[in-house]
Amino acid sequence: MTTPTSRPTSRPTSADVLVVGAGPAGSAAAAWAARAGLDVVLADAATFPRDKTCGDGLTPRAIGEMQKLGLEDWLRAHTVNHGLRAHGFGQTLLLPWPGGSLPDWGSAVARTELDDHLRTVALKSGARGLDGARAVGVRREGEQVAAVEFRDADGSYEISCRWLVVADGVRSPLGKLLGREWHRDTVYAVAGRSYVDSEQSDDPWISSHLELRDEQGELVSGYGWIFPLGDGTVNLGAGTLATSSRPAEVAIKPLMQTYADTIGTQFGLSGDLRMPTSALLPMGGAVSNVSGPNWALIGDAAACVNPLNGEGIDYGLETGRFVAEHIASGTGLGEAWRSTLVEHYGESFSIARRLAGIATQPKVVAALGPAGMRSDWLMTLALRWMGNLVDDADRDRAARVWRWAGRRSMARDARPPFA
Repeated sequence: MTTPTSRPTSRPTSADVLVVGAGPAGSAAAAWAARAGLDVVLADAATFPRDKTCGDGLTPRAIGEMQKLGLEDWLRAHTVNHGLRAHGFGQTLLLPWPGGSLPDWGSAVARTELDDHLRTVALKSGARGLDGARAVGVRREGEQVAAVEFRDADGSYEISCRWLVVADGVRSPLGKLLGREWHRDTVYAVAGRSYVDSEQSDDPWISSHLELRDEQGELVSGYGWIFPLGDGTVNLGAGTLATSSRPAEVAIKPLMQTYADTIGTQFGLSGDLRMPTSALLPMGGAVSNVSGPNWALIGDAAACVNPLNGEGIDYGLETGRFVAEHIASGTGLGEAWRSTLVEHYGESFSIARRLAGIATQPKVVAALGPAGMRSDWLMTLALRWMGNLVDDADRDRAARVWRWAGRRSMARDARPPFA
């Protein structure tokens, strides 16, 4: 086994399971597959540690998956938060994580550290790591993928595989080679993040500003966030929602600066915004061709991103575990994998992206935002729904209503999730 700190002495030529992309989704898939006794290669175009545009927040859903991987003690050595502090329209509400079948706490870890640690977990579980290797082509035998072509500083080579897991992020270049298509008629996001020094780096609450305004003071259909990292800094970011018919017309980096200027005194911010980056996020399963006979897209590559809050780490960790279970059990991929995605996420993604689509209209936000922020009960319910904190095991009224709405929404979708 390759140790977490070393590179293979020679390039691997074959694997039972080849995982392309070593973010949370790919590393989780590699860890679970290796623990099931499969020969796994985990490849990534970058050399770790590497950065990733992200809010860095870990919701209770993500915490639950990391607990399954055995990482609770590691997480508790980082910042722990109790829930969301929601700001907007003259109101501030403290909304604790609801708990129930999921953990009642969250965290935030910079992706430079989180992804590197998750990759190390996969390598310690038995996967072989390969970094600095970009997937540039596939070789098929009939409908199956027989091998993936990689390119690094020394040239091109192939790795053959029985199973291929594609976890190469929102753009998913390998997914595109396999036929993945992103449909922008449903809601997507343009989001940015930065790091800034803050006196509230140890704040036990994450903050979200639902009344986000641009340099001209106009209301933007999106929100800003402050996620304390416990190291003297916070992750400060902003995102706006769009569809092909209502595209985003906001420059994200200036919007983040305006947001920081607006809340700077309140959150004890100081210094410049560091490492500002932005990304375009397909959301809510708005992709088709997510699997073939022996290959599957997971995490961001499969647009498993929450349309209401932009969260994707939890779905990445979950889909990594699910795909490893499919492979290890002999269930197979292809239509079975698409059906698994629909079963776990179809209803919630359908209703969430419908609601998010309504939120792309600033006039609607201006009309409904003040009323919502006046109700602790309504916002607590919204936190649970928006954060996808309804688990399959939940049977309370709020969970039943969410599932009912999801079923009704799915029945009316011109293009359901993952179709």
